[in-house]
Amino acid sequence: MPVGRAGTVDREMVDRLRAEADPEEYGRLLALARRDTAAARDALAAELTAPARPLWARELAACTLGRAGDSRAFETLVFLLNHRDPARCAAAARALLRLGDPRTARAAAALATNELRTSYALHPVRLLAALRAPQSAPTLIRVLDRLLAGPVHHWQVARACVEGLGALGDPRARLVLLAAREREELRAAADEALRRL
Repeated sequence: MPVGRAGTVDREMVDRLRAEADPEEYGRLLALARRDTAAARDALAAELTAPARPLWARELAACTLGRAGDSRAFETLVFLLNHRDPARCAAAARALLRLGDPRTARAAAALATNELRTSYALHPVRLLAALRAPQSAPTLIRVLDRLLAGPVHHWQVARACVEGLGALGDPRARLVLLAAREREELRAAADEALRRL
């Protein structure tokens, strides 16, 4: 996975954060995010540990550092990946994918398999599929199997598991994908995933 420069910013994220940020502070941090210097990265990293910083500032700093390949962002990005706001989760997932930290797959797997946080598992599931790590397919199989055993109120997460397993092409997924075919909401995605196996 190619690593971006420090000045690389997530356009979708910065447009969203502008609406919730203090304009002066936003301008200062955005200027730092656009600089490709060690000093700018150090200033952004300081935002991650400074007391009483707003969430938007931590998100901007962490995602920018993550896209630049700076591992100081890892813990904050994992926190954001498990946030209740889907847009924050998506931005964190994009940054974690660019970061390339070897701890990412383990963290995403832990979030995806947390039964108390299934509502927030969509982006960890998608991230696992994109990472193509050794634990990606086993984790997606486990999550999908658990969802299929219940009433499957989390169709979006289940569909992401099916699509991820299709993208991974791991033959170990065949049985759980055949089971997913029995659910009308998942049948088309499961058929496509089985075809890709």
